[in-house]
Amino acid sequence: MARRGRRKSETEDEAKPSLKATGGTYQPLNLNETKQISDAAIEIMCTVGFSECPKPVVQKLLEFGCQKIRDRIHFSNSLIDEVLQKIPKLVTLYGRSNKDDLRVGKSASFVGTGGASPYILDIQTDTYRASTLSDLYDSARLCDQLDHIQFFSRSLVAREIKTPRDLDLNTVFACILGTQKHIMTSASEPEHVEEIAEICYSIAGSEAKFRAEPFVSFNINHAVPPLRFHAESFAVMKVAIQKGFPVHANVFGQLGASSPVTTAGSVAQTLAEALAGAVYAYCVDPEAKVIVGPRPMITDLRTGGFSGGSGEQALATAMCGQVMRYWDLPCSAIAGATDSKSADAQSGFEKSLTVNTAIQAGANLITQAAGTQAGLMGASLKAYVIDNDMLGSLLRANVKPNVSKKTLAIESISEVVHGEGHFLGQKETYARMKSDFLYPEISDRRSIDEWGDGKQKTLEEKAKIRVLELLKNTQESNLDPNLIRTLIKKYSLSFDLLSLQPIKVIGF
Repeated sequence: MARRGRRKSETEDEAKPSLKATGGTYQPLNLNETKQISDAAIEIMCTVGFSECPKPVVQKLLEFGCQKIRDRIHFSNSLIDEVLQKIPKLVTLYGRSNKDDLRVGKSASFVGTGGASPYILDIQTDTYRASTLSDLYDSARLCDQLDHIQFFSRSLVAREIKTPRDLDLNTVFACILGTQKHIMTSASEPEHVEEIAEICYSIAGSEAKFRAEPFVSFNINHAVPPLRFHAESFAVMKVAIQKGFPVHANVFGQLGASSPVTTAGSVAQTLAEALAGAVYAYCVDPEAKVIVGPRPMITDLRTGGFSGGSGEQALATAMCGQVMRYWDLPCSAIAGATDSKSADAQSGFEKSLTVNTAIQAGANLITQAAGTQAGLMGASLKAYVIDNDMLGSLLRANVKPNVSKKTLAIESISEVVHGEGHFLGQKETYARMKSDFLYPEISDRRSIDEWGDGKQKTLEEKAKIRVLELLKNTQESNLDPNLIRTLIKKYSLSFDLLSLQPIKVIGF
């Protein structure tokens, strides 16, 4: 399958502002504190160890110098040092178009979706209902057309799909049909990974072509805090690596519940758990493409519920990001997990706080940055559109500025103050209107007079109109319809053979 670009807009060939965000500018920890947390994480791995380690994982780790003491596996300092030195420092996540490749690592930051929410805010009724495969497909189609959402991590659960195998296969197929951006998915069994690999190889044109440019990666939640391994997830990770998929070694700990109540302690434990997944991936294949995802999540200690939009969440994420940069490992973080149920002011300030902090702290991939609501329990199509404007602004704000003799513009300043007295007529002002400035799609920048004329639409009302417009678009696909039908039949997927869209189930 030859890759090609998506449809071009009328202005696509014109100069556009850079959105290559540079992270690592915010450092809540000094170097000594960073090293303390790093050392604590490694000490936890080596001296406290992990329980419930499945036998195949134990055998592999023992080959690399780890020890089993009673019922716990203890990592070795030398192996951890080797991994930190030799693990790939950059991982490319490919899209199926030429414009959507992400070079993950170092100081680059990218933002996208995520969450696997079980509910969606219905676009017509404005109430939450169980999410479906059709909702997931629509979310992928929508995000494919929103330029500042840079990857699509499975954001919704198709709750009408009854078996784990059918859920895993239909999920990845809906995402592939919906977007040409890089896709992140998951699987509950290694056998499902093998079937997903066959689907991806067919779409790529061959196994070799997919391995060269894998457009799907796997989220692996390999540890259950505190310090326990999850056997099925390790089995999935091994097969995914062997089949050529990049993998995300993710861990979700809850501060004060499954990790210590102190932020430093929670961060150290979560880093230990996440790094353990990367070490195992290295033992499976030293060239494994692995992205480490430590996620210390904040608990509202009054209720025991998740509090993803809090200042404490932003701080914990930033601390993890700083240690990951100290280790120089490709990494990811959750940000944008607002506690608000709708795309309101609370949603806006919580998402902006946590996403911007994650970028500035150096997280390479930021999942759940668009569309998620209600502490990851729900998703909203309107929020995708609104968040797309927000993410564009945040990415633009974190682009490394260009400081040079030309941009300092001393000659231009002198010319203007001795001439017209303003810069509006300067050739460079007009030339840079589009190359240096990002203009929002639905946010309101009108004057008060313009705004005051006639009935005003809220941001959510404008977002609904935009969602319905985008979902009407007929998507140009580089997939052969006959191949799609062949895959639907071969894997008994829940898609209509004529429309090639998910089959809708009554009652969802």
